[in-house]
Amino acid sequence: MIKRRLNFNRRLSESSEATTTTPREEEIEWEMRPGGMLVQKRTYNSDSQAPNLRIRVAHGTIRYEISVSSQSTFGEMKKLLTAESGLEPGDQRLIFRGKERENGEYLDMSGVKDRSKVILIEDPSSRERRIIEMRRNAKIQTAHRQINDISTEVDKLAEQVSAIEKSIANGNKVPEVQITTLIEMLMRQAVKLDTISTEGDACATKNLQGKRVQKCVEALDAIKVSNARIKPVIVTTKWETFDPPPLLPPSTTTQWEFFD
Repeated sequence: MIKRRLNFNRRLSESSEATTTTPREEEIEWEMRPGGMLVQKRTYNSDSQAPNLRIRVAHGTIRYEISVSSQSTFGEMKKLLTAESGLEPGDQRLIFRGKERENGEYLDMSGVKDRSKVILIEDPSSRERRIIEMRRNAKIQTAHRQINDISTEVDKLAEQVSAIEKSIANGNKVPEVQITTLIEMLMRQAVKLDTISTEGDACATKNLQGKRVQKCVEALDAIKVSNARIKPVIVTTKWETFDPPPLLPPSTTTQWEFFD
């Protein structure tokens, strides 16, 4: 009799512990999709027709509303939000019920329902990268603009070099100061090019303009040598002398005879 009562008390104690113990939060199980994406493992048949959910998304002071399948993942939701927010999926962080959600978590299994609210924030590291990229692009654009200005000046100077070259080829001597001045102007453009910090396509454009300046300077050095060999043409004016006019004979006065 005593033994039976002890067994009954033991069963009663175990039953009481089972009913009063708080169930442990279920851990999320993951599975790998064929495409290599790690997603939350489903506990029911996912082939059934899933309803679409209207999700309200808060992004700072901006509000979006998107329609997405209830069986979509937060990663797939980020792809839809790219068109709305302009943020790439990797730059997005989605907060639901005060918790950041992983890309592989399913909406319905996370408790997302129709008209649920999700908060979208930009990843701080991506914001820093975006600012750095904007500064880099602005720097590249400034470099291109400076190089284009130099290219315009080199075009004008190259035309002058060509004109001097043609003049000397025709045997016309050019004042040396004109050649020296052109060389100095070209060297100023070369100095400006050296001060421009470039990368990518701008670097190639800068090198091209540098070669143009060098070519013009070398041409002027050759022109200076050719110009020194040309003897200047001395134009003298030969004045024609004239003999003084012959003296006229003394004038004779004709006396007229008067008749009464």
